[in-house]
Amino acid sequence: MTDARLRRGRGSLAASFFVQGVTFALLVTRIPAIQDRYGISDALLPAFLAAVPILAGVASVTTEKVAARVGPAVVLRWAQPFVLLALLAVGAGTELWQAAVALGLFGLAVGALDASMNMLGVSLQRAYGRSIMLGFHASYSLGGIVGASLAWVGAHWHLSLFASCLPVVAVLLPLALVGSRWYVAGGDGSVQEEDAEKGSGRVAFTLLLPLCLVMTFAYIGDSTVANWSAKYLQDVLHSSEELATVPYNAYMVTTLLGRTVGDFGVRRLGAAAVVRGGAVLAALGFGLVAAAPGAWAGIAAFTLLGLGLSVLVPQTFAAAGRLFPGNSDAAVARLNVFNYVGFLIGSPLVGALGDAWSYRGAMLVPMVLVLVTVVYATSFGSRAARYGGGHERPRTVDVG
Repeated sequence: MTDARLRRGRGSLAASFFVQGVTFALLVTRIPAIQDRYGISDALLPAFLAAVPILAGVASVTTEKVAARVGPAVVLRWAQPFVLLALLAVGAGTELWQAAVALGLFGLAVGALDASMNMLGVSLQRAYGRSIMLGFHASYSLGGIVGASLAWVGAHWHLSLFASCLPVVAVLLPLALVGSRWYVAGGDGSVQEEDAEKGSGRVAFTLLLPLCLVMTFAYIGDSTVANWSAKYLQDVLHSSEELATVPYNAYMVTTLLGRTVGDFGVRRLGAAAVVRGGAVLAALGFGLVAAAPGAWAGIAAFTLLGLGLSVLVPQTFAAAGRLFPGNSDAAVARLNVFNYVGFLIGSPLVGALGDAWSYRGAMLVPMVLVLVTVVYATSFGSRAARYGGGHERPRTVDVG
C-alpha cells in the first residue's frame, strides 16, 4: 500500500471519529430534554442510561467475530450511518417505549462502531510505527465540541430534539458514507512476540486485565461527565438549562487539547508517564467539581477534568495493540467491552449515590477510581518503544 493510500485511510478514520464525537455529544448534552420529552423520572433515568452501554457491550463482543470475517472497515462503514439514524429516532418519538427502542438501537450500533474504529486506529498506528492513536481521539473530541455547541444552540432557541438533530444528520450521514470508501488498516507481519502465547495470536485475559481496569475507571469518569454534568450544573449548582450544556463542551475542549499534544508527549516521555499525569489531573478535577461553589467554578473543574482523562482511553487501546500484535482486533474488541462496563457502573452509581446521599459526594467515587489508575500505569510502558516512539516502518495491507 502506498503512503498516499495510508494517509487517506488515516484521514478518513479521523473523520469517522469526528462524526461520532458530534453524534454522541448531541445525545448526552440533551439528556435533561430527553427526560422531559418522554416523562422519564429521576428514578428511571439511570436504567435508561444503563441499557445503552449493556447493548453496546454485547455488540462489541459480536463485532470481534464479524470483523474477523469481513474486516473492521466493513463493520464501521455500516455502523456509523446506523448510529446517526438512531440518534434521529431518539428525538422523533413521544412514548416511553419509543425512547427505549431508539436508545437500544443506538447502543447496539455504537458498540459495533467503537470497536471497529479503534481496531482500525490500532492497526494504523502499527503501520506508521509511531504514536498516532491520540490524534484519532482528538478528532472525536473536536466532534464533541461541535456537537455540544449545536446542543447549546438547540437549547438556546428551544428547538425540539428532532429539529436539533435533523440538519446535523443530513450533513454527517453523506460525509460518513463517502469517507468510508478510504478506510484501510495496517498489518505488521514482522513483529515477533517474545512470549509464545502472545505470538500465537491468542488474547490472554490475565495479561489484558490491567488495561481492562484502566478502561473501566476511565469510562466511569467519562460517563460521569457525559451523563451527569448537565444535570449537576442545573440541580446542584443551580444554572439555567442553556448554561448546563457548557460543561461537556468545556470538557471536550481540554480533551481535544490533551489529545492533540498527547502523541508528542508519548514519544518524548513514554506512555506510562503520560497516563500517570493524566490520572492525577483527572482526580484533581473531580475533587474540584465536588467542592465547586457555583456554576462557573463547576465548569472550570470539568475543564481541568477533561485534560486529565483525555489521554487514558487512547493509550489503553494502543497498549492492547502492543500486547497482542498477532490479534489486535480481538484484543481491542474485548477491551472495548470495558468501555461500557465503565459506563454501566458509572452512570447508575453516580445517580444512586446522588439520590441517596448527594451529588457532590457522588463525584468523589470516580475521583478515587481514576486515581487508582496510577497503580496500573506500568502496563503502558513495557513495550512503549514498539509503535509508540520508534521509527520502524512495518508492512501494511489494505483491508478497505
